[in-house]
Amino acid sequence: MTISDSIGPRAVADIRRDFPAFASDAANAPAYLDSAATSQRPARVLDAERDYLERHLAPVHRGASAAVGLSTSLFEDARATVARFVGAGERELVWAENATDALNIVALGMADASAGLAGPEASVFALGPGDELVVTEAEHHANLIPWQRLAARTGATLRAVRVDEHGLWSLDALAAELTERTRVVAFAEVSNVTGYLAPVAHVVSLVRERSPRALIVMDACQSVPHRPTDFGAAGVDFAAFSGHKMLGPNGIGGLYGRAELLDALPPARTGGSTITRVTLERAEFLPAPHRFEAGTQPVSQIVALAEAVRYLDELGMDAVAAHEQALAARLVDAVDALPGIRIIGPQAGVARAGLVAVVVDGVHAHDVGQYLDEAGVVVRVGHHCAQPLHRALGATASTRASAHVYTTADEVDRFVDALSGVRRFFGVAGADDAGSTNAAAVIV
Repeated sequence: MTISDSIGPRAVADIRRDFPAFASDAANAPAYLDSAATSQRPARVLDAERDYLERHLAPVHRGASAAVGLSTSLFEDARATVARFVGAGERELVWAENATDALNIVALGMADASAGLAGPEASVFALGPGDELVVTEAEHHANLIPWQRLAARTGATLRAVRVDEHGLWSLDALAAELTERTRVVAFAEVSNVTGYLAPVAHVVSLVRERSPRALIVMDACQSVPHRPTDFGAAGVDFAAFSGHKMLGPNGIGGLYGRAELLDALPPARTGGSTITRVTLERAEFLPAPHRFEAGTQPVSQIVALAEAVRYLDELGMDAVAAHEQALAARLVDAVDALPGIRIIGPQAGVARAGLVAVVVDGVHAHDVGQYLDEAGVVVRVGHHCAQPLHRALGATASTRASAHVYTTADEVDRFVDALSGVRRFFGVAGADDAGSTNAAAVIV
């Protein structure tokens, strides 16, 4: 499959020059294919954080000085920028440490509501025995363990949508788990292991029909950095994403929630900046989003995340998605031709996100990763915080290559070429492996 050498109006080679990590054009520079874990950052994002720290550092929402006013303006302008990018109102975007933290904010708030630690407006979140929470077997632990703990705290039942032999779940499988007792449906828009693109509109329609009281919670960690996003139009109730996967800093992410739900959800963390009135006996909380943002916020990271969003906006998210899907198709087509290597997720010819995880017969993923690292290819190995999915597939771990805006066709080819030699190196190659010394040659 032919890969375009541009993303929107810019050439990929030119885009790479924006990133200090790719400043060297040396032939032996590593191929970075681990963006699904952590993306690299353009210089302008690093500069935005440094500029804030050097020129504008001051508390936000605390004090009456001009410095505080300017810092607060930068802070809230960043919220408006990121909110527009994900299709949210400004009151519908809560800052969190990352997507994991964001999902826990929802689950912990529901636990407090279930324990009676909030007013009557929080009754929509209260759970008890007989209520059901539905997740998929493919979820990242961040979108599984909080619901496990919520079920344990409330007496609710956790149900799982099972995956097929490729690690994929279906609408039919989801429908089989939905009942009138379903109160939460949690799923990833894009799986961090399979690259599966969930049919969000169909999921929302199905849940609203079968389980009208259910809250729909979406893990959007692997979608917001790579695809056009509009949470409001999608119709989900909550969604979570992380800055460090979308060319932004570590330690900052976002929780989207419909405004009326956020205003009713008990805050998971309490303290300064979240309240309207406090006595020794009780506290009253601000409306969203500030009711959830206790303590001093990571303002410099938030400002830098807004700059990352502006960078992605300039490239155009439709163009970003097309570039990465083309790279994924190139990966799948080439790896599919390699004997003894199993592709997890959608097979050749089926759309997927820009990541591919594989299992190499007879070789542990950690050994595969070390071999690839020696070949100058950086990937992720392990269970990718998705042990139930790997267990369902009969795999201890897998090897994942993932793309972003700066990934080139040459890097994909280097991965495939190195992968083709793994089984021979570890002495597990069969007769079918003969002659596959340069797997990239099968790519057109």
